[in-house]
Amino acid sequence: MEKVKIITGEIPPATLTIDHLRGMSESIKRLVEAGLVFGVQQDQDDLRYSRITLQDGQLYLHVLQHQPLPTHAHTIQVSEVLEALDHSSTLVFLDLAWPGSLARHRSLARAGSLAGSNRLHIQLSGNTTLGRQFVLLCTGQHSGSSYLNTKLLEVENKGRPAECVYGGDYQYNNGKGGAPLLSHQDDQQYQKSVSAGAVGSPWSPGSHRSAQFYISTRDLTGSRHWCRVFGKVVKGLDVVRAAVNHSDITEVTVVDCGVVLTL
Repeated sequence: MEKVKIITGEIPPATLTIDHLRGMSESIKRLVEAGLVFGVQQDQDDLRYSRITLQDGQLYLHVLQHQPLPTHAHTIQVSEVLEALDHSSTLVFLDLAWPGSLARHRSLARAGSLAGSNRLHIQLSGNTTLGRQFVLLCTGQHSGSSYLNTKLLEVENKGRPAECVYGGDYQYNNGKGGAPLLSHQDDQQYQKSVSAGAVGSPWSPGSHRSAQFYISTRDLTGSRHWCRVFGKVVKGLDVVRAAVNHSDITEVTVVDCGVVLTL
């Protein structure tokens, strides 16, 4: 009878497929809401897992980590999930935290103006090297390297036009690292922008620090523009602006990251 229930979908199998997430039956939804669905990746003799959560009707694949699985957990291959995404327009997320941010979050949540954590959504535009690299560092697929626990490094032009914040040194966390994970393709075209919310690299592709990123928080004026733009903040720019106004930007940390699963 247990096999019959698995076939009919009443009981999901321990190993899921992308169709289970796409269909999102009530049984799968209950498993996700109970914290029992994880992405899995085999790295040589090592296994890492990523939580899959459901928040505000959206599925999130969190960064891969070494973590124990709960009893009765169900798994799906991370590679299968990511292959199903639209790589020309991938949506990723970063969760930021700093001293006092939890109190701010609770205050806004009570006012009904903030749901979830201090989270920002970034829409990546175009299938570019820097964009694909950003996805890898949000998921931790590449040898475990990720933006998890990295801090923001510096604010430029604070309180003025062209204000922006830098981060993304997954190697040394001091601005001296951030080596590229992918080889740059010279024929790629990156966007230019004058608007707040632009996400790009302060370093040219192929630079020994090109995995670092910037997020603009104020519009540019005059004839200037942001270069090497590969994405934009579509939700949560207020979170970045609040972080910029914190007294010490290096206290602002990426406490979670991953991909929004628009399957």
